[in-house]
Amino acid sequence: MNKKNCFAFIIFFVFVSAVFSQASRPDALKLYREGKYKDAVAVCEVEISNNPNNMDSYAVLCWSLVGNKQYKEAELRATEARKINSYDIRLMEVLGEAKFYLGKNNEALDMFQRYVANSSETAARLGTAYYYMGEIYVRQTKYEHADISFSAAVKYEPTYSAHWWTRLGYAREMCSDFKNAITAYDRALGLNSQNYDAVRGKKRCQERL
Repeated sequence: MNKKNCFAFIIFFVFVSAVFSQASRPDALKLYREGKYKDAVAVCEVEISNNPNNMDSYAVLCWSLVGNKQYKEAELRATEARKINSYDIRLMEVLGEAKFYLGKNNEALDMFQRYVANSSETAARLGTAYYYMGEIYVRQTKYEHADISFSAAVKYEPTYSAHWWTRLGYAREMCSDFKNAITAYDRALGLNSQNYDAVRGKKRCQERL
């Protein structure tokens, strides 16, 4: 084998090895979507150790930590990642989620508002961000704000969750907007006729009209 052919063989071998290595590497995002959160975390940790600036790995890591209810760890790692890139909207949103579950309402709200302000209309978790904002406003008894946030959530994901429509109905009910509350409860029941909270909420509102 001459030098030229030898060099070509080496390049081909390196290329094939790289492709094989990538193909055989566990997919952290796939693991996350399958609900295998611990496995996804382990894969992301390896990826981050190999490339400390890998924002994709940080995002999936934090989503997986939240999915596994490791909220304090998710808050810590998302904060750490935002020191590398504070403009990554995925980290804004997941940090908001972690802070929400830790009861840090104002800090969570700030993160969700930043996410919304910096996202496009087609952002993947826009509806989710608005939903959490609504829940925070309910915690703070700011029901008109909650109505606005839940309304935005179901606007972006109208068939996603009967629970979201139920929470919208509750926020409107707390504002004494009983007619529109019933409309929201009906949407919830259209998605899940066994939603007990929506059944009770609708009945309460009907009794007030």
